[in-house]
Amino acid sequence: MTALGQNSTGTTVVDTSTGASVTLSWAAGTDVGNHRANNEDSYAIACPVFAVADGMGGHSAGDIASDCVVQRIAGLEKPGFADLDALEMALTMSVVDLRNKLTEDQQGAGTTVTGAALVQEGDQLQWAVFNIGDSRVYVKLDETFEQVTVDHSVVQQLVDAGTITKEEADYHPHANVITRAVGIIDEPIPDYVALPVVPGMRLLLCSDGLTKELTDVGIEHFLTNAPTVEDAVSELMNAALTNSGRDNVTLIVIDVIAVTVGHTESSVSPA
Repeated sequence: MTALGQNSTGTTVVDTSTGASVTLSWAAGTDVGNHRANNEDSYAIACPVFAVADGMGGHSAGDIASDCVVQRIAGLEKPGFADLDALEMALTMSVVDLRNKLTEDQQGAGTTVTGAALVQEGDQLQWAVFNIGDSRVYVKLDETFEQVTVDHSVVQQLVDAGTITKEEADYHPHANVITRAVGIIDEPIPDYVALPVVPGMRLLLCSDGLTKELTDVGIEHFLTNAPTVEDAVSELMNAALTNSGRDNVTLIVIDVIAVTVGHTESSVSPA
């Protein structure tokens, strides 16, 4: 397990060339769970990039894989907004690192990675949500709650084909089989989803150790009712571990507090 970065109650990211800025607060947590000997999850808080990685492979190889990814993503921390070309290069270099670190009997190791990068496209501020594997990003804004990422998994393919329902996917015998990962065989190609950066939005980045234990209804409940990002992390983690904690659990919660585009500022209204 590798945990990189510190929690923040209010950090402002500024693009000095345009004057655009975003004020964020965030918190993260990770736990080995109740049934695993090792924690193979990792996370990186490298503002303006945030990521969760869920390693797989056993014999500490999953831990190596997730560490390689978050170490490279941690190198993206900088003032201002993110560069997606740099993010993709970091993912590519993490594969190089993985090849150099894995022993012959660890060659099958890999990791998921999901996250959000704060970017500016023209005059728009966006979250570039990225994903490889079945770790997820959710967003809560006003009355809207949704899963942003789409799992790269066998059961997701079955759901998309109409063969099984989303509810049946959670209990399918191939529920843990993913179809895309960061490993030494395939090029790490993430899917992207663009989200406008809006004051009051709350993002959740998590490994499947959380989503195995909580339904979307449960996740929405905690994201909606927790007053701070620290509370949200604590309450979601406690719920996952209380339900069973079958797997490692890792999550990052991010709140958007205020947004300035040029000279126009918007922020969360006081409660």
